[in-house]
Amino acid sequence: MTALLRSLIYLLLLDTPEGLALGKVAAEEPAKPGRLYLDEFRPRAELRAAAHPLERAKFPCINVHTHPDKLSDEELREMIRVMDESQIAASVVLDGEIGPRFVGQADRFLRQHPGRFLLFVRMDYIGNGDPQNPATWDMHRPDFGQQMADRLTEAVKLGASGLKLLKDLGLTHKDRNGLLIAPDDRRFDPVWRRAAELGVPVLWHCSDPVAFFRPGDSTNERWEELHRHPEWGFQQVDLSHLPPPVDLPPGVPAAHRQLIEARNRVIARHPQTQFICAHMADIPEDLTLLSRYLDQYPNMHVEISARVSELGRQPYTARKFFMKYPDRILFGTDGVPPVSELIPHWRFLETFDENFPYEDNPFPPQGLWNIHGIGLPDEILQKVYSANAARLIPGAAATLQRMK
Repeated sequence: MTALLRSLIYLLLLDTPEGLALGKVAAEEPAKPGRLYLDEFRPRAELRAAAHPLERAKFPCINVHTHPDKLSDEELREMIRVMDESQIAASVVLDGEIGPRFVGQADRFLRQHPGRFLLFVRMDYIGNGDPQNPATWDMHRPDFGQQMADRLTEAVKLGASGLKLLKDLGLTHKDRNGLLIAPDDRRFDPVWRRAAELGVPVLWHCSDPVAFFRPGDSTNERWEELHRHPEWGFQQVDLSHLPPPVDLPPGVPAAHRQLIEARNRVIARHPQTQFICAHMADIPEDLTLLSRYLDQYPNMHVEISARVSELGRQPYTARKFFMKYPDRILFGTDGVPPVSELIPHWRFLETFDENFPYEDNPFPPQGLWNIHGIGLPDEILQKVYSANAARLIPGAAATLQRMK
């Protein structure tokens, strides 16, 4: 019954017993909940289930994905305190800069805090070029790959333990014709070969979540996140000059798969180089496909940073994946989390808890869902937490000694 019709009947019959009764019923009819904006919706779960909010890892960890370079000295000391409290033996710093600044970074992280950090360097595409004029950058020189390989050698001599690649290779940097440079561009082959010769891994963030490549409409499950950060969307990225994706399922963005497959071609071309693919190889949404990749490329490994949110909403599939590939998965968090943000990681990996937040922020940074634990056995936990990193990253094994 509409509000208008209800009011008319009430006025017509107000002085009759029936009208008074009807008015009472109308007055008692519950009001419909008002509309909310999505960013105002804060549901509180009524579910009551077992909870084990662990505040430290069961075994010593090596966190292979952190970014503490911008921290003050006081903040860095706080990070180390959190590491001690959480049983993180060492953290891999992915902010190293090839060139003069690396000496200071090595002194700060490796010398001033011995055994607590490992330092990776990033590819330097600019070199002696003008940062404001990409056409002048070193990456366009015919000898760039060999030059970069030699600079990687020098960094390793100074203490670097690996090479870090950002998603700018494939999504940002363009050649002189204005086309995005593909991740499998041959100019970088000398760098991959040198990493193998030096015995250091390449940790590679190649793409972003699949949803970031889809239209930002009402069907996008991460619409709220993209609404807050529209610059994170790649809906218009043009990779038509790359080979078409293989077996592309209906609805999957071609650009996302093209980046992934280009990275995989590099991994296939350089079987002696160990690649650690960040964020579950940028495809945590499809562990069946990722499983195929791991089966195909023995030198491919993955780390879980910033993807517990994706893994934890598919606990049965994720647990099978961890059990099948215990030697290929590494622990990472991304950023420099406090203890409160580490708790969901321990809880996801070590317990069978259900329906808990993957972040301590009441306004979660990714999808609007909760996650579930996968309760890994001790022997799997130890590999994910530290053994795999100790095998792949020079210097990592030594960092574990202080925890024994």
